[in-house]
Amino acid sequence: MSLVPNIEALAREPWLSFQLDGQHYAVLLSRVSEVIRDASPTPVPGAADDLLGICHLRGNIVPVMDGRRRLGLSHSEPGDPSTVRIVVCTHESHRVGLRVDAVGDLLQPKADAIQLPPARSGRVDDPVQVVMGWHGGFVALLDVPTLCRLHKELKDVA
Repeated sequence: MSLVPNIEALAREPWLSFQLDGQHYAVLLSRVSEVIRDASPTPVPGAADDLLGICHLRGNIVPVMDGRRRLGLSHSEPGDPSTVRIVVCTHESHRVGLRVDAVGDLLQPKADAIQLPPARSGRVDDPVQVVMGWHGGFVALLDVPTLCRLHKELKDVA
């Protein structure tokens, strides 16, 4: 991301954590409309490789992305299919589902525990905003608009 995140503001909000390929990620809880059981989305011909398809959710069409593929992780199936969930994220009027291996805890980080991620090159669409040490590893907080490709210039595209 080109903008430096406001770490103090990110520490004021709880984060919903989840797992993908054994790694921990999170999104701001205020960006989550709901968590649902895994579904079989209807495929969309010609869609991006990480778009699993679309689901009908209470009268709305919601695109569902594969969290593993979106973040460049292993394409293998999760170890326990019964824990797979779809985290429905929101940004402005958009809703996008993200299939995750398992939903974890609500985290309330402290500002001094949050850091900018290590510099990585080659990815202009990297959704990792900040990282926080947690249980001997770390949790990467993801920026929902970047994660779901909801760029300002693409108001009607998920």
